Amino acid sequence: MAFTRRQALQSLAAAPLLTLPAFAGEPRRRPRVAVIYTQCYHRSHAHVLLENFLTPYLFNGKLTQPSVDVVSLYADQIAPGKNRDLTAEVVRQFKLPRFRTIGEALTLGGKELAVDAVLSIGEHGDYATNRLGVREYPRKRFFDEIVAVMQRSNRFVPIFNDKHLSYRWDWARAMVDTCQKHRIPFMAGSSVPLAQRRPAFEMPANCVVEEAVSIHGGPFEVYDYHALEVLQAFVESRKGGETGIRAIEFLPREPLFAAARQGRWSLDLARAAMRVEFGDKLPDITRPIGGVEPWGILVTYRDGVKGVMLKLGFSGIRWNFACKLAGEKNARATSHHVGPWRNRCLFMALANAIQQFFVRRESPYPVERTLLATGATEAAVRSRAAGEAIETPHLNIAYQPRDFRALRELGESWNIVTDQTPETHGFAERPLRR
Repeated sequence: MAFTRRQALQSLAAAPLLTLPAFAGEPRRRPRVAVIYTQCYHRSHAHVLLENFLTPYLFNGKLTQPSVDVVSLYADQIAPGKNRDLTAEVVRQFKLPRFRTIGEALTLGGKELAVDAVLSIGEHGDYATNRLGVREYPRKRFFDEIVAVMQRSNRFVPIFNDKHLSYRWDWARAMVDTCQKHRIPFMAGSSVPLAQRRPAFEMPANCVVEEAVSIHGGPFEVYDYHALEVLQAFVESRKGGETGIRAIEFLPREPLFAAARQGRWSLDLARAAMRVEFGDKLPDITRPIGGVEPWGILVTYRDGVKGVMLKLGFSGIRWNFACKLAGEKNARATSHHVGPWRNRCLFMALANAIQQFFVRRESPYPVERTLLATGATEAAVRSRAAGEAIETPHLNIAYQPRDFRALRELGESWNIVTDQTPETHGFAERPLRR
């Protein structure tokens, strides 16, 4: 179901104008957004992000109207079988033009770039799995086709790339370098660092981090990345800022806990992180939880900070963190609460952050955070295959953090949508009012 350029422009003619704050270089009208995705079905990333661009959403307990206008869609695939595809539904319900190519979606069927921002969602879908066990999502291909339109039009607009940048390091590095070359505002990354922290927790200013642990309960690589970005979102704020990563090592259960006994990482710190979730009923984390084998990724930072990412048990909403700060006896620990409906509500805060990025043309946190987490994930995949640690001179990436507290969910939204609130399907109206 493709729209002609004439039809697309007619549908945009009545688009309302918005008086925006006077941020330098931003468009006077509401930013017009092209959405590029792999597949869109219930609870896919395309669904849970796009619904917050098309309908009101909650952010910190306030019903929030989208601050941008979605004006075109490109779907790389149509979900088959049990994952009923929602593309036709969203086109019909919101009268959106869907185009056959990424180029047409960005030009609205014309020759020049006709949008003010691009939302690129390269998660889910039927794509090849490589010999290292990683799904080869087309994030880099999407990026290249998006930038080609901008180069041809000699106009460069903000791009958001969902999750990590690529399964290949050289491609991830090239994406960031290209944006720097053309001064393309670029934002990427995980939804998890924006979640409510329970208990409330902030890294003290100019703190000296000795060790930190990030824990998840999901599958290999796709959740390892999330947990590594959670780790990075905390430790980047240490005194002096981020310095980069010297080495990465993937360890299955027995070598992992042998390394703990050798003092290479702290079991007590991991138990502190899990105690936030389990309290006094803490399971034995050195054994399979629920029959699921654990694994870990040891992260050696260039300034000597020790990091560890652990996969413990099976839970799609397990996002725990703990750290040991210099001069303090006890660990500091928290967890990321994603709200009701498993991880679906987590994307309201991310969608809000992306929209603010599109309006202001400045990422709320450095894309180098995601670049470093991408590189750590890719090195961990190679370490797993090689059975040994991987030196990472290419991750000599230093940067200063930014304060992104204003874009984090603090929990007020879960007084409105609770665990007892029935989950809606697709793009149906959600019960978001008190």
